[in-house]
Amino acid sequence: MKILALGDRDSAQITHRALDAAFALMPSDVECEWTATDSREARDLDRADGIWLLPGSPYRDDAAAYAAIDHCLRTGVPYLGTCAGFQYACVALARARAGIAGAAHAESDPAGEALVVAPLTCSLYGERRWVAPSAGTRLAEICGLAPFSGFHWCGYGLAPAAEQLLVNAGVVLSARAEDAGVEAIELPGHPFFIATAFQPQVGLGEQQKLHPLILAFLDAVRAAAGRRG
Repeated sequence: MKILALGDRDSAQITHRALDAAFALMPSDVECEWTATDSREARDLDRADGIWLLPGSPYRDDAAAYAAIDHCLRTGVPYLGTCAGFQYACVALARARAGIAGAAHAESDPAGEALVVAPLTCSLYGERRWVAPSAGTRLAEICGLAPFSGFHWCGYGLAPAAEQLLVNAGVVLSARAEDAGVEAIELPGHPFFIATAFQPQVGLGEQQKLHPLILAFLDAVRAAAGRRG
């Protein structure tokens, strides 16, 4: 099965090196490697059984990132977005589900008509926060209800003013953290659509085990691949 791991690798970034380590732990039946946003392969979405939109914004080709999210919304292909993948998913959902055509990301479009993603009040570069999943959500089902430590490398997040817009559009805000705001979103009724501000690939531990969220994504991708035959 093929996961389109979409992002622009920078070996100087600790989070990207952590992704390399996570990819190395993928099961043998999983094809998962970096795919640059400005590559031809980034637009070959029909071959993907799942899409993971990786950290590192702004992307070299923002349009390719949004196209990948829209593809998952339209087709039901499993989607995991982390850090920038969370931020771009918030913008994409505001456009596609909340009807806000001018929804924008403050980093790439600071003069945007409707800033769905805005600077955090406290930048979280290299910071950990206690992530508290919300009861009844898929994230809580995967990770449990107890708060857990989540690694961050970001200065942007879901704007507080945009939270209710997404909720009204059917998006579930499935986790929060102190001074970091909304930590995760998910889409009920979709085979798998979860995006997180925290980066689950960081801190694999001494036993080198993938985070439960990544394992749940792999299960969803495997099921999708089975349906595709």
